[in-house]
Amino acid sequence: MDVHGLTIHGLIERGAALYGEAPAFIQGERSLTFRELPRRVEALAAGLADLGIGKGDRVCVLAQNDVDYVVLYGACARQGIIAYPINWRLTAQEVERVVERAAPRMMVVDASTVGVIAGWPETKRAIAHWYQLGGSPGAGLKPFDSLYGATGGAAAAEVSSTDPFAVISTAAVDVIPRGAVLTHANVIAANTMVMACLGLSATDHYLLALPLFHVTGLGMALAHMHAGGTNVVVPRFDPEDAVRLIDRHRVTHVSDFPPVLSSLLDAAEKLGSRLQSLKHVSGLDAPPTIQRLHESTGAQFWTGFGQSETSGFVSFQRVLDRPGAAGKPVPLAQVKVVDDYDRDVPVGTPGEIVVRGPLVFQGYFDQPEVTAYTFRNGWHHTGDVGRFDADGYLHYVRRKPEKELIKPGGENVYPAEVETVIMQMEGVSGVCVYGIPDARWGEAIKAVVEVKTPGQYTAQQVSDFVASKIARFKRPHVVVFADALARAADGGVDREAVKSKWGAGT
Repeated sequence: MDVHGLTIHGLIERGAALYGEAPAFIQGERSLTFRELPRRVEALAAGLADLGIGKGDRVCVLAQNDVDYVVLYGACARQGIIAYPINWRLTAQEVERVVERAAPRMMVVDASTVGVIAGWPETKRAIAHWYQLGGSPGAGLKPFDSLYGATGGAAAAEVSSTDPFAVISTAAVDVIPRGAVLTHANVIAANTMVMACLGLSATDHYLLALPLFHVTGLGMALAHMHAGGTNVVVPRFDPEDAVRLIDRHRVTHVSDFPPVLSSLLDAAEKLGSRLQSLKHVSGLDAPPTIQRLHESTGAQFWTGFGQSETSGFVSFQRVLDRPGAAGKPVPLAQVKVVDDYDRDVPVGTPGEIVVRGPLVFQGYFDQPEVTAYTFRNGWHHTGDVGRFDADGYLHYVRRKPEKELIKPGGENVYPAEVETVIMQMEGVSGVCVYGIPDARWGEAIKAVVEVKTPGQYTAQQVSDFVASKIARFKRPHVVVFADALARAADGGVDREAVKSKWGAGT
């Protein structure tokens, strides 16, 4: 490793030296100390090396949160292997598209996802190794624990801080989700930013409930590890279980996308808990839910603007600092708002948010042309529209039309993907999909469907059809039918006219 470099594996070794027998990760009754973590990582790295998996190879992971999932991230970091996590909420067809782009040497699943890849070990011969975390392995799979039984140690690879660490899938702009390549340096810069803003230390405990395939779940877990804090790992979020874990382990930080916080507060009220240890909740949510947090607990809600492509937040604030804003740019990011010609716009004027700095990702995996366009003129173009106020606070406005995005419960959904599916239905001649406000999920999906024969479909049939083709979180919650949709000069659906006519209601 370069004398000036620091990698994720370097952080793991640093943690062992500084924090010793303190718990780094807790899951159920299992605890993994900072001193034990590098030993566990080294043992798994040896198993991967015995399989011939090395620097630059990809390992796809389709699994819910688990301590061994974290150890796998560490082993990959040690050997220069690229971790390529996959959203376990996707359908088999969607997962297959991600796997085709990733071209991994190895696939790791768990008991909850083994059905998604049924038959793949026999048919996808390009993937040499198939393993299952926990439980009795399915057909064609080997137990993940067996990888720790390697015959000997493996020398750590020469890994630079600028080498890829993980590829985080973003929304399916062009059907196949793009993969944002985050380097070791990207993640460590993001850790430093979070530690500085929240004042994290070895006394903090993070509830690792958001999935490890998500930049927030992974990033916050590593930031707390970097600070010497403890991660309390749960496979997936359950509100009552979360309340009990917060009180038992004195959790100080929880990440939030709707409806996580509202359901957590409901569960706390039901169980008679004041969530007394909680100091920070960070993410996105509706003002009434945030106000409820502030009134019922001693925690502060933090929000900001960021993407997978920026390793997390590039602007950050306590909501109470400037209600409605997304914070000021963090110390490690330069953020501007520009017009379509990349010229700075005046204060208060909306424009595209562009970012520069060590938080910006390396590029999109195996998509050099897309990367070059995104990085044009020396800035990362986010595809999001925002404005600055006179005090330097960034305010989010919307997505740019060509990158319109819906975020139900923190997931990314591109309207074009849903529209493509609905257009497969017989008799559908046009469709417009867009996001509408939703009290529970933050945002919901609405579809206005043009049909040749009135009454041919019900709203439920359209929603069910979408859910049968792509992930269920992408199905429309509201469906209305039209005899004809407004058209633009090129014959395509006039999206703004449709939104204006049909609005956000049911």
